[in-house]
Amino acid sequence: MAERENRRDRRESREETPEFADRLVAINRVSKTVKGGKRFGFAALVVVGDQRGRVGFGKGKAKEVPEAVRKATEQAKRQMIRVQLKDARTLHHDTEGRHGAGRVVMRTAVPGTGIIAGGPMRAVFEMLGVQDVVAKSLGSQNPYNMIRATFEGLRKEASPRSVAARRGKKVAEILKKPQTEAAEG
Repeated sequence: MAERENRRDRRESREETPEFADRLVAINRVSKTVKGGKRFGFAALVVVGDQRGRVGFGKGKAKEVPEAVRKATEQAKRQMIRVQLKDARTLHHDTEGRHGAGRVVMRTAVPGTGIIAGGPMRAVFEMLGVQDVVAKSLGSQNPYNMIRATFEGLRKEASPRSVAARRGKKVAEILKKPQTEAAEG
């Protein structure tokens, strides 16, 4: 019984603290023609993150904009992923993500570069907590597809520690640069 109350208290405290920042990426107004005229509805695309390596996106549809944004934010919080960041500021390695006709290329960057990315991708990186990254969107300019492609690329991101653990090696062996034949001879 005490465990259940403790769990409830933790859940309530987690909901009270606004630890997540959210960014509205796109709002789409759609209309349905009915006998009396037109009925308008709204679709919202929201990116949510803690700016420390967790990020998620969600879509919401409703008759009013605030309700659509609320639904999208709730969905985004449920679908969050964790991304390992290098020095808590950039990606560990260059990566590419695809979704439909959308393709995004994300590259690591040196300190001071900033976020060089367009529209929806910028929102994802800001909510993720990335400070230095160079990204390019190729193909689809649809914000839904751009965000899905960005998330696909971020899911591929792996830290040297996780790669070393998976291969049964040490981190130093993973990070070691391969020797070229010219340097040996």
